[in-house]
Amino acid sequence: MWHYDPPLRDMRFVIDEVLGAPDAWARMPAFDGLDADTAAEVLAQAGKFAAEVLAPLNGPGDLAGCAWHEGQVTTPPGYPAAYQDFVDGGWPALACDPDCGGQGLPQLLNAALYEMLAAANHGWTMYPGLLHGAYECLHAHASGELRERYLPKVTSGEWLSTMCLTEAHAGSDLGLLRTKAEPRADGSYAITGNKIFISGGEHDLTGNIVHLVLARLAGAPPGTKGLSLLLVPKILPDGTRNAVHCDSIEKKMGLKGSATCTMRFEAATGWLLGEPNRGLAAMFLMMNAARLHVGLQGLGHLEVSTQNALRHAAERAQSRAPRKPAGAPDADADPIVLHPAIRRTLWTLQARTEGGRVLAYWAAQALDEAAAHPDEGERRAANDRATLLTPVVKALLTELGHHGADDALGVWGGHGYIHEMGIEQIVRDSRIAMIYEGTNEIQAIDLLLRKVLPDGGVRLGQLLDWAGAQAEGATNAQRLRQGLQALRECADALVAGAAADPEWPYRAADDFLHALGEALLACAWARSEVAARHALAAGAPDAAFYEAKLQRTRFQADYLAGELPRYLAAVERSRAELPFLPVLG
Repeated sequence: MWHYDPPLRDMRFVIDEVLGAPDAWARMPAFDGLDADTAAEVLAQAGKFAAEVLAPLNGPGDLAGCAWHEGQVTTPPGYPAAYQDFVDGGWPALACDPDCGGQGLPQLLNAALYEMLAAANHGWTMYPGLLHGAYECLHAHASGELRERYLPKVTSGEWLSTMCLTEAHAGSDLGLLRTKAEPRADGSYAITGNKIFISGGEHDLTGNIVHLVLARLAGAPPGTKGLSLLLVPKILPDGTRNAVHCDSIEKKMGLKGSATCTMRFEAATGWLLGEPNRGLAAMFLMMNAARLHVGLQGLGHLEVSTQNALRHAAERAQSRAPRKPAGAPDADADPIVLHPAIRRTLWTLQARTEGGRVLAYWAAQALDEAAAHPDEGERRAANDRATLLTPVVKALLTELGHHGADDALGVWGGHGYIHEMGIEQIVRDSRIAMIYEGTNEIQAIDLLLRKVLPDGGVRLGQLLDWAGAQAEGATNAQRLRQGLQALRECADALVAGAAADPEWPYRAADDFLHALGEALLACAWARSEVAARHALAAGAPDAAFYEAKLQRTRFQADYLAGELPRYLAAVERSRAELPFLPVLG
């Protein structure tokens, strides 16, 4: 039977002991009074909601899917009630400004919340998944009546929001967008155009939906420099329905409980957010928040796949294991958890999950420090870390989440291919996370060509210095420093070689992102080792937890440390010219 147990103990270990977040909060006035016990209670209540309310809806929601009829969308049974519970619990406002009706808690706790939501029910989580990004966008760019009318409703979750970017002919190339916005005498705009792949474009969870739409004003420059951002509500302030239509919902591979809509704006009424022709910059506030949340989806997929694979492997008996632990009974067939191939799969899943949690939470903590640290230099350094970590978290964790779920499916053998086991749904649901909010290839290009090469690798070097400091005191600290140095040299080579071969960074980008990700995962495990040893030395009562953590540290070093040099070698191989494919037809 598929099940989800919120990993509260490991979350507390990462937040309290690896990141030292409670001590960091004490240095930031914005989080005055927040301590480890309060944070633990927030996590416990979030976990209860995820496990008891959302998880039971996951499989049935996948089978029921969404229904479209004459422009109206009905979500799976239980979804609207679960969303109302979510709002009543104050969860949408967790990390929002108290002046806007928020609770003012750290992004770090919001990240833990969304990890659990995605693990329990990714399809349902798609509806509130863009709320915090919409809040950030409105908080930064909405003013006057627009701010007063919409920001509190989005903060509380009373109204949900969408991000309307993609058009059928444009795909990821936003410079090709055609949706237009024409000014009206009353200061509003008439928005006309079609958008595709809009998550939650229509549904029955909230009475209003706040669409944030990229469009072109008359006379705007071509390309992305001519895009403006407009707020277009489903229901207008006078209570009438706006000219926003859901023409259909997609029949998809996965996330069947999430309505992916084709939207038509027919001279719909909207209002400008921010400055004309600066829409993409405004939207990036929403997109960056979404990218972190998508990385957390990958982490959630890893966690729930690992939990259930471990449980099944302990129960399923097949053949005799070549070696058994002392005291294991002699039987005609042993639990498959004893077989080496399965053991390696399960160790890898555990190591990737727990290391990925540290990496994702580092990124969330960097956002907190960038916004709330009292020292300007620390804020700037944290912002630089978050800038580099975000594409890595999005791309690496979604890839590990999908491929980890696929590997976990193998633990069930043929049974894993059957819906009732649960794992095949995770494999299907997880695939899209590698594509939306900027494909993983786009994340890699963004990292290398926009964030590493332009300053000659200065910010990257600072991140690697910071990562190396996290590993101080670890058993393999010297080997980690060597790996970080090799990564610096790789970046230096790309900086030097890009002038002679401008395409080389594009060919190398994916492997470079994975190399950086593997280096950071190794440092995450090194920091975890130091924290676990410190707890054991202090006589921690739950010694078994820390001993198990050290076992996984050793597995990481023995079995996964080779991933970094593998990706670095791939970057070096990508110096070779990549030929064009023959033109078909």
